[in-house]
Amino acid sequence: MRRAAVLTAGSWGTVFAKVLADAGARVTLVARDREVADSINGRHVNPRYLDGVRLPDQVRATVRPEQALRDAELVVLAVPSHALRSCLLDWAPMVGPGAVYVSLMKGMEAVTSHRMSEVIAQTAGVGPDRIAVVSGPNLAREIAVEHPAATVVASSSAATAHQVQSACWTPYLRPYTNGDVVGCELGGAVKNVIALAAGMLEGMGFGTNSQASLIARGLAETMRLGAALGAEPMTFAGLAGLGDLVATCGSPLSRNRTFGERLGRGMTLEQVLAQQLQVAEGVRSCRPLLALAEGLGVSMPITRQVERVLYEGLPPLEAVKDLMSHEPGPEYRPR
Repeated sequence: MRRAAVLTAGSWGTVFAKVLADAGARVTLVARDREVADSINGRHVNPRYLDGVRLPDQVRATVRPEQALRDAELVVLAVPSHALRSCLLDWAPMVGPGAVYVSLMKGMEAVTSHRMSEVIAQTAGVGPDRIAVVSGPNLAREIAVEHPAATVVASSSAATAHQVQSACWTPYLRPYTNGDVVGCELGGAVKNVIALAAGMLEGMGFGTNSQASLIARGLAETMRLGAALGAEPMTFAGLAGLGDLVATCGSPLSRNRTFGERLGRGMTLEQVLAQQLQVAEGVRSCRPLLALAEGLGVSMPITRQVERVLYEGLPPLEAVKDLMSHEPGPEYRPR
């Protein structure tokens, strides 16, 4: 029986702890709040993020990271992207020398524009063979109630990818492996920004043509950036690319889509931030993604308009008009 530590007990972290336990692992879930930990241990329910879903008996909770990390073979990280580096500075010294780090995060570090696997490698001092990334159309609530879904486990090490694949294969979640870590992480980060735009369209009352056009052009932006960073093009046609993009842009369960929808209805950034309790990663990721793209000479017009709406106060309808007024050109271009 594998031993896994999941840090921390947000919605996706809690659901992935359930997945690991259903696949046969013994899981320790780190909660920041003792009340949450006591509920998981006593009632097998996370009342804050996953109320109504019973967690397996093999999932135990603690507020002490050192307790969870002791002898853990898999260290699963599910924290907001902006908090990863500071958290790992505390946690990494407690991790055993052979443990594999598994990233569930879909964001970019603000100051450095680094992907999450890069932050893990730098902060924990581990090689890429000990890092795996899980990405795909994985809305937490749907997986919690065991709707059939698929995901991707990406690692530069085939052995590591297969190890994590085996650890999260259940009757309701089918994991595939992929060697393209860069592509899988970019797909996860950019789709959150595009989902903000999709939500804005929904909030303004636009229809299916508008949404489909946005998704297709958002995918084109992702592919251009991926090509400049050496990602495998087919990754973006798969679960971590198109699959995740469609799910996040189309579902009311998506935090980023919901966030964008409120902006589209006329709320300000500050008003939405005050109302939405869970993190919408696209809000923080759009600027580091733009900085990365600009450094590589890659055009990302949708991401740029989202950034203007968020941080320059541009009305969403004006962002749409700006995008529609760009000089039309070929559908496919390298940059």
